[in-house]
Amino acid sequence: MGRPAQIPRLGPSWWNSHWTILVALLLGVLTGIAINVAGGPGAGDAGAGVVARASFFLVVLFDGVADIFLRLLTMLVAPLVLFSIMAGLASIGDTRSLGRLGVRTLLYYVTTSLLAIVTGLVLVNTIRPGVGARLNLDRDPGALAGDTGDLWGIFTRLVPANVFEALAAMDMLQIITFALLAGIAMTRLPEPAREKVIGFVQAGFELMTSLATLVLSVLPIAVFALVARVAAKSAGEEIRPLLLFMLTVAVGLVFHAVVVLPLVLRLLTRRSPNDWARAVSPALMTAFSTSSSSATLPVTMEVVEERGRVPNKIASFVLPLGATINMDGTALYECVGAIFLAQFYMTVQGYQLTMTHQLIVVGTALLASIGAAGIPSAGLVMMTIILKALDLPIEGALLFLAIDRPLDMMRTAVNVWSDTVGSAVIGSFEGAGEVAAAGSR
Repeated sequence: MGRPAQIPRLGPSWWNSHWTILVALLLGVLTGIAINVAGGPGAGDAGAGVVARASFFLVVLFDGVADIFLRLLTMLVAPLVLFSIMAGLASIGDTRSLGRLGVRTLLYYVTTSLLAIVTGLVLVNTIRPGVGARLNLDRDPGALAGDTGDLWGIFTRLVPANVFEALAAMDMLQIITFALLAGIAMTRLPEPAREKVIGFVQAGFELMTSLATLVLSVLPIAVFALVARVAAKSAGEEIRPLLLFMLTVAVGLVFHAVVVLPLVLRLLTRRSPNDWARAVSPALMTAFSTSSSSATLPVTMEVVEERGRVPNKIASFVLPLGATINMDGTALYECVGAIFLAQFYMTVQGYQLTMTHQLIVVGTALLASIGAAGIPSAGLVMMTIILKALDLPIEGALLFLAIDRPLDMMRTAVNVWSDTVGSAVIGSFEGAGEVAAAGSR
């Protein structure tokens, strides 16, 4: 059921592994520092001209690689969001016949995602990692809108007057609104039209996911170029705020995983969170190592049914749907990332980060996490949706390339952990609590 479970990787398995990303990161830092030192005041007079020209050429080369990768990411956004949300609704089925199981599952997923977003929002506003940051993001202040109008204006802006114009302009709020309405209408079509349209949408989503996999296959090269460019230009000035951003996201993910979700599990099922974590630990380790909730799905279903004793009729509905639309960790990451960049632009270019903007972040992060594909670094692609909704330059998303993979591993594990907790919660509410309790003894 639902969207494609897995898209084959391109190239050898080690190419996009976290170790390759780490090596690219370290090589980029060393290369950038070498360029900065060689081209700086310490360079010898005799070779200063040659060194300076070589350094300039390398920085321009790294800029070009980073800009090309940004354009490739931008190319994906509008069609990926459109097909992702519609395919997600297709996986639910006819909204009129969701029934008690479907309603409870959707309610759980929306609630836990919102809790994750609120956690991220509180932390990023408390720690304020973007305030005073030096990020080398040159932008004309006049290009930043910074004001979305009143709340009623936001609701008006949600509705596209011309969907093709919205797609061309990459107006994410309008694209999401159209995708939601079209997805609901699609599930209500009579047969055989419904089957044909859903087949087209799912094929479109599979195509865009495959294209995203193709683009992300050059991630090690993009990480090397971006980090080398950053280190060469800033001499480490950009690294400190990014490390603080990483800390903010990591604290939020850990809090959601070890406090919020276990509390939900304990209150709604009276099961031991420690026993449940041990039961589903193979799925969590697989999610952490692969950074893909979709690739982890077979393992998740096996451990939830065999070790967690959740009936197949519950697990076979809740878990595939969760791998499709339940992305707690991704939602938290996108929220913190967008506010981090907004804080930077607020400090250096007068961007107005209002409560209205923060409400937009909450709503858009929820919908963007639903539309995120279950492949490595997909959250990075979806980050551009929130930036567009806030009228912020999407170039800022490139900054997160250097630090995305370790955070991606953490948030994928949180996503899968939330899915497994959801299966226990829904199983308990559906009368499977007595059976499931055997798995926690």
